[in-house]
Amino acid sequence: MQQLLAQMTLEEKIGQMTQLNISVINTTGMQKDVVLDSAKAAALVRDFHIGSFLNGEAVPAAQWVRYSAALQRIALRESRLRIPIIYGIDHMHGASYVAGTAIFPHNINLGASFNPELARQTARATVLESADLGHHWVFAPVLDLGVNAYWPRFYETYGEDPLVASRMGAAFVCELQTNTEIAPYKVAGSGKHFLGYSDPRNGWDRTNALIPDQRLQEFFRPSFQAAIDSGLKSIMINSGEINGEPTHASKAILTDLLRRQMGFKGVAVTDWEDIIRLVRVQKVAANEKEATWMAIDAGVDMAMTPYTTAFCRYVKELVQEGRLTQERINLSAGRVLQMKDEIGLFENPMPRADRLSRVGDPALRAQAVAAARESVVLLKNDKNVLPLAPARVKRLLVVGPSADSRANLSGGWTLAWQGRPEDNYPKDVPTLLEALRKEYPGARVETLPYRDAKGKLQLASITAAAKLADAVVLAVGERPYTEGMGNTSDLTLPDDQQQLARAAQASGKPTVLLMIGGRPGIIRSVAEGTSAIVWAGLPGYGGGTALAEIISGKTNPSGKLPFTYPQFAGHISNYHHDNNENSLELSDFGAGFEKRGPKYKSSMLTEFGEGLSYTTYAYSGLTLSDSVLTGSTARLRATVRVSNTGPRDGQEAVLWFLTDEVGRITRPVRLLKHFDKQAFAAGQTRELTFTIAPQRDLSYPDGQGRPQLEDGWFTLRVGSQTARFRYAGGLSAQNGTAPTGTTGAARPASAVPRSGATTAEASRPK
Repeated sequence: MQQLLAQMTLEEKIGQMTQLNISVINTTGMQKDVVLDSAKAAALVRDFHIGSFLNGEAVPAAQWVRYSAALQRIALRESRLRIPIIYGIDHMHGASYVAGTAIFPHNINLGASFNPELARQTARATVLESADLGHHWVFAPVLDLGVNAYWPRFYETYGEDPLVASRMGAAFVCELQTNTEIAPYKVAGSGKHFLGYSDPRNGWDRTNALIPDQRLQEFFRPSFQAAIDSGLKSIMINSGEINGEPTHASKAILTDLLRRQMGFKGVAVTDWEDIIRLVRVQKVAANEKEATWMAIDAGVDMAMTPYTTAFCRYVKELVQEGRLTQERINLSAGRVLQMKDEIGLFENPMPRADRLSRVGDPALRAQAVAAARESVVLLKNDKNVLPLAPARVKRLLVVGPSADSRANLSGGWTLAWQGRPEDNYPKDVPTLLEALRKEYPGARVETLPYRDAKGKLQLASITAAAKLADAVVLAVGERPYTEGMGNTSDLTLPDDQQQLARAAQASGKPTVLLMIGGRPGIIRSVAEGTSAIVWAGLPGYGGGTALAEIISGKTNPSGKLPFTYPQFAGHISNYHHDNNENSLELSDFGAGFEKRGPKYKSSMLTEFGEGLSYTTYAYSGLTLSDSVLTGSTARLRATVRVSNTGPRDGQEAVLWFLTDEVGRITRPVRLLKHFDKQAFAAGQTRELTFTIAPQRDLSYPDGQGRPQLEDGWFTLRVGSQTARFRYAGGLSAQNGTAPTGTTGAARPASAVPRSGATTAEASRPK
């Protein structure tokens, strides 16, 4: 690529750093229309040497091939050096901008599965159904942490835990970028959104986050680091701010951290209009030219402008004025060219139409359904009301905004950015109502609107219908949204849906509450009166089938929450909080304070990692290979027995947590260090192990990313079992390595009832 770079003019290099939207090269100027205006495209490539375009919406695969082929032919013809364009697209949970594809559950559901294989399968389906169409650059996966449930992109994350996000993200990246079934093509991934985007102070999209450096390093860096270590070719930058500094203008984030500390060698691309945003919204630059200088100086390689070519003019002027050097332009243009070369664009720039039978492959759709089955979480099941065996059900009432909706099961980034109107979704994708009718062929499965034609609630008719049914399924939740269109100031379940739930509960019949949506709605007011609660999230096209099978008992639920479910709208705390949170009892203040208000066991409705099954699991015999771990290279082997003690087969995600009992920096009350999901036949027992490595599992970073490995006591938790051990390394990690210790004979651990989980040796990123 250096030889090619040497032949290029300044203008040609700047063109490689520029990405424009489909609306500037299609026939209508509307993003949904994947129809090329050849004259517009030719002028942009010829006059501005544009190196990348993006976007579109779901159209048939053959239409994408025609569009991509015409665009690439223009690029090769009008480019003096025959440099192909690289096309970017937001395939967020499958090839979601292609008609007829397999739409998998969103990332938050995949996190609930605790099964990285499902992230890999999602990536595989994505490239099999889109790589041939000219979709070279997939803007996924989202590697942000879901720590703020108000954030409208919460469902795009794998949850609140850095280890889950790391393993899921790495599995997705590896498959997306190394799949050989799409040969001769390859695809580049883009990790989003570097860094700290998902924890805005007010919960709204693209706003300011206040995150200490140490917390950035410990919680927000690992998932990106794991993806980079897996070969991630590009990252997309956080549209918001961290501690008052816009990330797009932060050399500390984009150069010092991303490049120097984390070793990233790929392309850093802006998000939508975010250089312009430095002027219009964040107001750290007086004009767009100054903003352009700030962004490139900070470390940006490519600007998603996405409507104008002003970026090209400003970069050229900045070079001519000596504010940007030719070497700096060579660095970014060279990275873009290198990415194009690594995915084989120079050798195979044109799409192909001879494998379009892959699109809509029933096997991929079946995988999407299977992923949905593993992603659903049963949160409450009083008196084992679930499953509702078909033989016992003669009449079933299904009501709520998501009862007969494909859109609500799929969420945003499906067919289009904000989803599409209900009648645009494929009719062969079953809604919840349709799936339940299939699952209960001998029963009368009915629905009725809870509002009349004028929008008035029809609660009396709901109660009357519920009294005639054997059980009521309440499908509540949200319509599709993403980004700022999904901003909210209140997570509470909408009042009309609360009234709907109470009307059903007033019948006295068992009620099953299905939470369908991209973030946890506050349901405390109706939770107690509900027989069973199921968190469905956004399970995709297989969601209706998966939920119907779980309700009937055909599928045994195995999902566990990848986030902490809040009980109150005004308080959110993640499971890895420190001891300052959720630890204060009013009685600590003495007489007179006890009656100030009600006490709650926790401010959270349901904890991270919780989820019920139709069978039961017992944890026993936690054993450590020693009680003292000496030296940073020593290893401690933990073993536990997990038994399926219930009446049916199932899957159990076994979660191993560690607590650093004392640290110079306040440590989390517990932190997930390893997880594994295993299938258990009824009555089966497995022995599972976790090998603890001090540098990986016992250290934590300081604000500069330097690992701190301190002597002291640690508590290991898995299922109902706990055990303590001591680390005696002698030296902190940044100052050297202590002498290696020896391990002794296996010792039984104390068993204290706690919540937890199972597994094989961990492979946590550095």
